Amino acid sequence: MTPKPTLTRNQTLVLQTLTAAVEPLSAYAILDRLRGEGFRAPLQVYRALDKLLETGLVHRLDSLKAFVACSHPHQHGGEEMVAFAICESCGGVWEFSDSKIEDRFSAWAEAEGFLTRTTTLEISGLCATCRQRADAAAAAEAGA
Repeated sequence: MTPKPTLTRNQTLVLQTLTAAVEPLSAYAILDRLRGEGFRAPLQVYRALDKLLETGLVHRLDSLKAFVACSHPHQHGGEEMVAFAICESCGGVWEFSDSKIEDRFSAWAEAEGFLTRTTTLEISGLCATCRQRADAAAAAEAGA
C-alpha cells in the first residue's frame, strides 16, 4: 500500500468536489463549483487534476471528457488496468478491476511487443435500474 500523498489546498478541494459528485465532472464543471473557494481560472483546476491523476486518486473518462474520484485508490496503482461501466441514461459510473481481462490485455501486449503505459476500459450501456425502467416503459407501451 502506498502512502497517501500530501495534497495542496486546490488539490484537496478538487478531490472533495469529485468525491461528492454523483456524476463525472468536466474541468469547467469543477471550476464552476469551486468559484466560491477562490478558483478563477481553468488552469487552477487542470493543475490540481494533473497531480490527482498522477497519484491515482482521480480518473479521466475519455469518452465523457470528464473526471471521477477513484472509488478504491488504495487497491491499484497507475500500472494496473482500470475499467468503468458508464450508464448512458443516468450517468452513473462504476469502477472495477478484473484480473482475467487484465491478463488477456497483458498477453496481447507481450505477443505484439507493445509497451503498455496505462490501460483503461470504458463500457457504455444501461445500469440495472435504468434497464428496468426502459423495460417497464417498453412493456407499458406495448400494452397500450
